[in-house]
Amino acid sequence: QVQLVESGGGFVQPGGSLRLSCAASGIRFSKYDMKWYRQAPGKQRELVARRLRDGSTNYPDSVKGRFTISRDNANYTVYLQMNNLKPEDTAVYLCNADGPNKAQNYWGQGTQVTVSS
Repeated sequence: QVQLVESGGGFVQPGGSLRLSCAASGIRFSKYDMKWYRQAPGKQRELVARRLRDGSTNYPDSVKGRFTISRDNANYTVYLQMNNLKPEDTAVYLCNADGPNKAQNYWGQGTQVTVSS
């Protein structure tokens, strides 16, 4: 059974930092591209970071320079370090594991991040 469990969300003031974690089980972790998405109320789900199997990373302009994705293949965990958080970063953050086959695409339950003064 595949499980992705996110943790690390919470409430933070603007300019603050949070580190999200996503622990995976039931998959060959090293074979998967790992991604973080976010979804704010009334908005479309947005890809905010991805770390591919080859080690490359991608970020949209909205978070570039503030967010960093990393992965620990030995411990089946992917992280999202978020610095200089802004109110517009408020959303539910979801972990995604994207495997080599189309059917191998899995989601976590999400963790809430709220940035407010």
